[in-house]
Amino acid sequence: MIKAGIVGGTGYTGVELLRILVMHPQVEISVITSRSEAGKRVSDLYPNLRGKIDLAFSEPDPVMLSACDVVFFATPNGTAMISTPALLDAGVRVIDLAADFRIKDVSEWEQWYGMTHACSDLLDEAVYGLPEVNRELIKNARLIANPGCYPTAVLLGFLPLIEAGLVDSEHLIADCKSGVSGAGRSANVGSLLCEASESFKAYGVPGHRHLPEIRQGLETAVGMPVGLTFVPHLLPMIRGIHATLYSTCINDEVDLQSLYADRYADEPFVDVMPAGSHPETRSVKGSNYCRLSVHQPQSKDTVVVLSVIDNLVKGAAGQAVHNMNLMFGLDEDMGIDAVALMP
Repeated sequence: MIKAGIVGGTGYTGVELLRILVMHPQVEISVITSRSEAGKRVSDLYPNLRGKIDLAFSEPDPVMLSACDVVFFATPNGTAMISTPALLDAGVRVIDLAADFRIKDVSEWEQWYGMTHACSDLLDEAVYGLPEVNRELIKNARLIANPGCYPTAVLLGFLPLIEAGLVDSEHLIADCKSGVSGAGRSANVGSLLCEASESFKAYGVPGHRHLPEIRQGLETAVGMPVGLTFVPHLLPMIRGIHATLYSTCINDEVDLQSLYADRYADEPFVDVMPAGSHPETRSVKGSNYCRLSVHQPQSKDTVVVLSVIDNLVKGAAGQAVHNMNLMFGLDEDMGIDAVALMP
């Protein structure tokens, strides 16, 4: 059994990770930390876990965490980078669900996240945990930078076009919408029911922290700088991301439906839907799937890709467990092959 520790188990991402791991046949959760809830039983805070886990939250203890095989950080940005070096030295594998190791350029990371990086020497070693791109690197990694939710949806949508050189990579547009759980569990006026319900708005238009992460992933795929306009929006729902991606085709001799089907044919969690489909966020709710469809409206040169994921699963906890499965040589879909919840 894999002994797992979770640092930061009280937020939406942390409890989603708990929900998945308590059902995983090869995982034993040995420690769950929370400074604010230390001493409280996990099932008292999250009654959906009653009968599934018999642990209490504890203060972060380096000794207890060092006894784990893998430690997940479901913490605010800037937390994992402080504890990771010691854990790696102790032989523990680390999967960070925040942004501490996602961006390779330390100056760019510090610019976007407004703090000094505590262990920039590990940025080169950290593997970006998008299995559809870095599967072999993930298998041998000690440190995984779990992708963000928006970047997961956008990268999976754009990658087949970018990799094949079929679109103008200087003029890409990602028009993305997320449910309010993407903002986290902390008190925030903008996430209150009366503020978010019956409303729809864009945010972060001048610049969003996921922009450099998406751009880095696209530039790695194409081998040159890309031009990307990324605009996120807040939807009045709890879970889900819908990314509508626009690009200009520079080669109209390729069957885009076949391109996508072939690119993701062996990927267990990417579903390329039939031509003409319009994937819905409810079709992936609670699952680790990304559903995609590709369109060329009016047979013109504009390509529109629709990409939907559950931001808490494929966009966070489910993808983290997928990475863990790869790191420990397990079946990729172990513990994360749940069918989406409908309605």
